[in-house]
Amino acid sequence: MADSAQYLTLGLGPETFGIDIRGVREILEMQPISRLPHAPHFLIGITDVRGVGYPVVDLRAKLGLPRVEPTSATRIIIIDVSLNGRTIGIGFVADRVFEVTRLDDTQAEAPPDVGGRWISRYISAIGRKDAGFVIIFDLARLMENDDVSAVAETAEVAA
Repeated sequence: MADSAQYLTLGLGPETFGIDIRGVREILEMQPISRLPHAPHFLIGITDVRGVGYPVVDLRAKLGLPRVEPTSATRIIIIDVSLNGRTIGIGFVADRVFEVTRLDDTQAEAPPDVGGRWISRYISAIGRKDAGFVIIFDLARLMENDDVSAVAETAEVAA
């Protein structure tokens, strides 16, 4: 039997993405976010979840997509990400969340190395689900070289 893993699937526009479920802490409805002055364009701000502050990243902005107004389907996904040798919690805003799905190795392939819409270094694999594809994020690469870990430390102190 092929090895498999579970992924939380989410939508950004018409595309479906996956995040390894092992790193997902919780899924929240959109809630107030405190803006941060001089933050990178993709960092919306900080939100409070039961007394803990989490930096919140707009996945659309991080991927170079146009921002959209939140809807009733918009969610904040709190995820553990390994950055600079430590694990921090970061909120990622997605247009919508679909389900937890299992993909086995026979359903996944390496991302294409031919350019295109998505920056391939942010992608660990592309899985097949039914008649479509699930683009699996490499969250550590998605957040590397960004100073989100410093914001996370500030958020933890401020909360």
